[in-house]
Amino acid sequence: MKAYYIILAFFVVITMKAQKIVRYDLYVRDTIVNFSGKEKHAFAVNGQIPMPTLTFTEGDTAEIYVHNELKENTSLHWHGLFLPNKEDGVPYLTQMPIAPKTTHKYSFPIIQNGTYWYHSHSGLQEQVGLYGLFIINKKKDDPTFRKGIDDLPTVPVILSEWTDLKPENVQRMLHNANDWFAIKKGTTQSYAEAIKQGHFSTKVTNEWKRMNAMDVSDVYYEKFLINGKNEDQLSQFKPGEKVRLRIANGGASSYFWLTYGGGKITVVASDGNDVEPVEVDRLIIAVSETYDIVVTIPEDNKSFAFLATAEDRTGAASLYLGNGIKQPIVPLSKLKYFEGMKMMNDMMKMNGDMNDMGMNMTLNKMDMNAVMYPEITGEEETPKPMDHSQHNSEGMQMATDSTETAEIVTLNYGMLKSPTKTTLPKDAPVKELRFELSGNMNRYVWSLDNKVISETDKILIKKGETVRIVLYNGSMMRHPMHLHGHDFRILNEHGDYSPLKNVIDIMPMETDTIEFQANADGDWFFHCHILYHMMAGMGRIFSYENSAPNPLIKDPKMAYKMLKMDDRMFHFRAENDFATNGNDGEAMFSNTRWSIGTEWRLGYNDRHGYETETHIGRYIGKNQMLMPFIGFDWRYRKMGIDEQEQNLFGQKNTKDNRSVFSAGLEYTLPMLVKAQVEVYTDGNVRLQFERKDIPLSRRLRMNLMWNTDKEYMAGLKYIATRNLGITTHYDSDMGVGFGVNLNY
Repeated sequence: MKAYYIILAFFVVITMKAQKIVRYDLYVRDTIVNFSGKEKHAFAVNGQIPMPTLTFTEGDTAEIYVHNELKENTSLHWHGLFLPNKEDGVPYLTQMPIAPKTTHKYSFPIIQNGTYWYHSHSGLQEQVGLYGLFIINKKKDDPTFRKGIDDLPTVPVILSEWTDLKPENVQRMLHNANDWFAIKKGTTQSYAEAIKQGHFSTKVTNEWKRMNAMDVSDVYYEKFLINGKNEDQLSQFKPGEKVRLRIANGGASSYFWLTYGGGKITVVASDGNDVEPVEVDRLIIAVSETYDIVVTIPEDNKSFAFLATAEDRTGAASLYLGNGIKQPIVPLSKLKYFEGMKMMNDMMKMNGDMNDMGMNMTLNKMDMNAVMYPEITGEEETPKPMDHSQHNSEGMQMATDSTETAEIVTLNYGMLKSPTKTTLPKDAPVKELRFELSGNMNRYVWSLDNKVISETDKILIKKGETVRIVLYNGSMMRHPMHLHGHDFRILNEHGDYSPLKNVIDIMPMETDTIEFQANADGDWFFHCHILYHMMAGMGRIFSYENSAPNPLIKDPKMAYKMLKMDDRMFHFRAENDFATNGNDGEAMFSNTRWSIGTEWRLGYNDRHGYETETHIGRYIGKNQMLMPFIGFDWRYRKMGIDEQEQNLFGQKNTKDNRSVFSAGLEYTLPMLVKAQVEVYTDGNVRLQFERKDIPLSRRLRMNLMWNTDKEYMAGLKYIATRNLGITTHYDSDMGVGFGVNLNY
């Protein structure tokens, strides 16, 4: 009997050792940070940003206790991990939110290895600090263990960005087509800049095709960060030593160019999956992607920078590797935006659709933005190196490596090859889907097949089938599409050895095919990982048929309604011009489809009077050029006895206590002119043409309006700050005025 208990105890110990439980306690709290010289509110976990790096070994069991000490709900999603559906961390889909002052336990087996990360999936919390690395090491006896790679010293690296604005305000400004970010980045592409650079016709063509100024990123950020710092140095590495960097892009909306001043980069893994080593000069890491790279420390007494440069080149973060003097780095020239605009003009049809001109773009092999890269086109003088050996690079705005090569080799998905076969079962049934990534930059609407999440049903899939998805990007921006809880194959030229990933970056006009084995249960999110695109509704939900109810979702119908609230959110904007001849202003609530707007003109005397017009409309079509609306017009102006006005159609009306309802259509014409035809309940008809915010220079805007009631207006506004402008205008009813414009 004694021997029996000894044997039983032995097996218990072996089992516990084989299933080692690794526990983390994460305390989510409010904090104050200063990344840009200003103290701002943020969220931290265990007192740090980024969140702590969580480290496991394949075969462990994770027990993670999240203690929410915020005043709002939160959640944590384990990006790229295979786990039970209820542990995936998506509020209202796989769990209910973690309420304030409560603790939630996540528990799941670690059944994979690689570089991953984790972040909040609640609202916009990721933007203000809730992101961190999740590292899973291979077992020592793993047959896929690669000597010279998996045994190298490693450095966890998480990239991010910081904005001094509240992310809710960033989201609101994006939806309202506010160009303050472009002003801050120097990317307004005004008519004055176009003339100066010999691109006046390019600018006119761009607006003729109803396009605003192009950009490669949405948001202006004050700082870019590596492991929470703009610059850092790791001096423990020796000359000739190889170092493995485990890199995750935890930014909310920023792509980064990755370069190393000490030489080439060898890519050895992507999204946690091994790839055959491939040597490149640089690579671009999409939002939410992970890459493992190997670099070599080249020389003694010198420290070379691993650089993460924002795709729009407005800033960079640096991590110097090696002991010694920091070596000079060469700032990248500014992007040649008008060259990019010219290219987009050629590819944009008048109806807003894209034309790839038969180029069959795929797998990031053809970077259409390359026409904007001076280092590729060679049309601008290379900037002189910046010597940072005597000072830090806190003020540095743009940077790249110092390697001099005749040809720059850039990573693309065609270069990625799995070291093992990734084929799916050949006898499995195949479910084929096709999505067009669609968007409207003017109104910041992002969708799949012109439908946001709240406008679609869950996509049913069956366990055991192969799900194959063809993705075409019909928008003007690149999108990193992420699938929760699964890896997918990116079908490339390596056939059976096509790489496995959980994020695929799709450039404009690209078509890519991915496929995955449906081997789970429950509901799984598939979405663009640019945070503000996801919140706008760019995604779908895959739902396994006949799945057992999720025990954490007590009321599935209510939870699903709450999930759909994000892309149904209305965004507010308002402005008022306090001028010498009266007050002009407008306010608007709008969301993906609907617009509720009010304009007013308030004079200082009875002859000028006052007027307000309210319109409620719904946008129609993929490019939202057409909006039917209903409205109400209320105006008063003191006029002489029997004095009447006559419009161009010979119809008469008086502006003395006029109150009428209306119905009409608004359509966006070439040159971004809003044409509006409106029929009033008194029988009158009005046709109006208006163009706002014509960019004369970087900060100077022009407004023009004319209608068939013989009203017209012309105005200028100088944008002094984000919320303040200096204005002058002439109004046919109120005359000349000078004033101050306040906007929100």
